[in-house]
Amino acid sequence: MPDNVTSLFRSTAAHSPSMAALTRESDGAGPVDFCIPCNPYFPTPAMFEEMAARLRDIITYYPSSADTITAELCSLLQLPPQCVAMGNGSTELITWIDHLLVRESLAVPVPTFGRWTDQPMETGKRVDMFPLQESSGFALDLAQYAEFIRARGTRVAVICNPNNPDGGFLHKHAVVQFMDAMADLDLVVIDESFLEFADAENEPSVVQEAMLRPNVIVLRSLGKNFGLHGIRFGYLVANPALAGRVRSMLPKWNLNSFAEHVVFMLKEHGAEYAQSLHQVRRDRMDMSGQLSSLPGLTVYPSQGNFLFVRLPVGAEGTVVRDRLLTEHRILVRECGNKIGSSSRFLRLVVRPQVDVRRLVTGLEQVLYGTSRRGAAVPEQATGTAYSSGTAAVDRLVTQTNGAGTRGLAQAAGAGMPLPAAASAPAVGPGGGMPVPAAAGLPQPEPRPVPQEAPRPQPVPQPVPQPVPAPQPAPQPVSVPQPQQLPQPAAYPEPAPQPAPAAPPLAPAAAFAAPAPAPAPMQVPPATGPTPPGVPARGGLTAAQVRGTDGLSMAPATGWPGAQSWPDAAGMGQAAG
Repeated sequence: MPDNVTSLFRSTAAHSPSMAALTRESDGAGPVDFCIPCNPYFPTPAMFEEMAARLRDIITYYPSSADTITAELCSLLQLPPQCVAMGNGSTELITWIDHLLVRESLAVPVPTFGRWTDQPMETGKRVDMFPLQESSGFALDLAQYAEFIRARGTRVAVICNPNNPDGGFLHKHAVVQFMDAMADLDLVVIDESFLEFADAENEPSVVQEAMLRPNVIVLRSLGKNFGLHGIRFGYLVANPALAGRVRSMLPKWNLNSFAEHVVFMLKEHGAEYAQSLHQVRRDRMDMSGQLSSLPGLTVYPSQGNFLFVRLPVGAEGTVVRDRLLTEHRILVRECGNKIGSSSRFLRLVVRPQVDVRRLVTGLEQVLYGTSRRGAAVPEQATGTAYSSGTAAVDRLVTQTNGAGTRGLAQAAGAGMPLPAAASAPAVGPGGGMPVPAAAGLPQPEPRPVPQEAPRPQPVPQPVPQPVPAPQPAPQPVSVPQPQQLPQPAAYPEPAPQPAPAAPPLAPAAAFAAPAPAPAPMQVPPATGPTPPGVPARGGLTAAQVRGTDGLSMAPATGWPGAQSWPDAAGMGQAAG
């Protein structure tokens, strides 16, 4: 592939040029794609032949309405159509969620899918970014994330499970607990776009729980799972009021004829689809083992159909990316433009073993100098000065991780200072994110991170330590009592659920006594920020949640009536 192909990376607004653009600039054959996270085993060759035979009709005629296509998908997944909205890709649904349901602020762990940070900022919202720590393998600590949301006063919370680009996974009971702890927020979004590739849990999806809650949306992808990114289709699941609000704003024909044809084909190919997911999971284990054998390369545990890797010291991501493309016709995702990541990281899509062997050979030649051009260009000696053009983002994350998130949140377009009570948080080991008090949320085990060989350190010289000045005794903080608002008609209160049989995960000491019934108050206007301590959408405040058993484990619920099709997380299957 000619060297000038890499100039396409500098001329595109996306992280990588499209496969069509790369093909046009080469000799007519595109590279092996380790960049776009697509299922390589589905649709099957026979399904592609069937679509090719129908191509003329598919592209000639209008599709059916979105309601018709949604009804067919819901019949397949055993979901009520009134709880589902289908979009022209998950990006369209994220855009409408931002326009309709994000009023003032949104919190999201970083690094993650870029539209969750970029879309709200484009419409003037404050985005509070919670940096995931490399030292813990980019694992998301839900207790610390919840404390961060409370300190910032954020009104919308997002979790991607598994997370993109690192593949970090959260178990279902922990996600349900987080949803209940955030019941007073305007909205909680659980992005499950890659969940069907997970195998850490039999039923990891929270779609059933989302339909019962007034402020939760679960976002799911179809293009990634079905290997059809070009068709652009995905869906969300929520209670009827939330799903109907998004669905009412979508164009009547927002789904194309290819999407309709594929959805109506799926009921005949459930067994092949389940087998494709199983094969991707096996390939992920094999690919992780092969990459881990490369000296100095760190491979992080993943439950997605991709692996997040850290290049060895002395390698720079854009150089590795460009040389893999020009010398070996391999396209990889360099993650220097992801907030919270840097150009030392690559995201590599899981592919069949024959392609992985080609990738490993290419990396060996580029990284370790076994090709005519020698080893990859080393990093500069000035820390995070990467040549990818994202040094400013890297420095921003590096500088703020050690001192909390004040600078990072404000640099994200916030302009809103941290509350006084949160201005001096307790700092965790290593000077990372603040460690919260008992929040009733489970603490995840750190994801294993292979350690690099230690570098020689200079002999430290004794430095005189200043005597700290005496600090004044802390003054008690007046906490406003939660206020009860009338329940809006658009968000009907769910029916009371029976108490779960399982014991609560958190000790009893972690829960405060229930707050006394508050006096009536005036309802604040619908526009403008929500006052502190006032529940949103008539939900519970944080104090009320902690005073109940709302954080105990939820009973396991499956997908009813699925006989010939895998459940929504792709776990179960029956012979078909």
